[in-house]
Amino acid sequence: MKIALIQMPVTENKAQNLAYAAQEVARCAAMGARVIALPEMFMCPYQNDWFVRFAEPAGGETHTAMARMASENGIWLVGGSVPEADGGCIYNTSYVFGPDGAQVVRHRKMHLFDIDVAGGQYFKESDTFTPGSDVTTFEAEGVVFGLSICFDIRFPELARLAAMAGAQVLVTPGAFNMTTGPMHWELAFRQRAVDNQFFTVAISPARDENGPYVAYGHSMVCSPWGKVMESLGHEAGSIVLDLDIEEVARVRQQLPLMSALRHDVYKLELL
Repeated sequence: MKIALIQMPVTENKAQNLAYAAQEVARCAAMGARVIALPEMFMCPYQNDWFVRFAEPAGGETHTAMARMASENGIWLVGGSVPEADGGCIYNTSYVFGPDGAQVVRHRKMHLFDIDVAGGQYFKESDTFTPGSDVTTFEAEGVVFGLSICFDIRFPELARLAAMAGAQVLVTPGAFNMTTGPMHWELAFRQRAVDNQFFTVAISPARDENGPYVAYGHSMVCSPWGKVMESLGHEAGSIVLDLDIEEVARVRQQLPLMSALRHDVYKLELL
């Protein structure tokens, strides 16, 4: 399974962001990628006022553009995340589209990014977004993917529920910042990989030092053994990488954590 991660710059111009994403999706598809992932909030600046300004319902301009990226290139597209307007609420939502352009699943960010670090980052997604409630998985060409968004990765229960639902790869569009990124970005994704013995895929926007929110970058892929297989720096770029999905089974056989999990003790259930 060849996957691609697109670490892209995000501007205040939605059309420009969508055009850049379409160009990079086509380029990665031409390199053989079958599953391609965009970053969190790839079509608008990461700020509450921009979330409100750019919010769209399913079927809107961005949703339609992503469906076209998937169908024109015949790939599976994890559409980063976008501000989704629905029923008077706004959600931080990741849509997945199949090679025919049809929406396969939708994940609404369950754990909203509310942070107040003395001398560091302050942000409250809950001022704008409503949290989701679903554990989200989808199957692409025989591989089961779990889906989460950014702050979700800090909650091991969600990743474990995805693994229990069969996920072999956890894809997470995210935009850690310059306070949390250097400390926790790699640590969190390596740890979720080790916990659940699956691949973790982290996709960040490129860093804009002059933007309203400075993303950490460093998109990466971790193996089921917790090894960073490939990573980017903070500038725009992409990763196109073959995943040996059989490694999930091998690691779980060699170190049988999943089969030894005591469901009766932890009482983990799919939501």
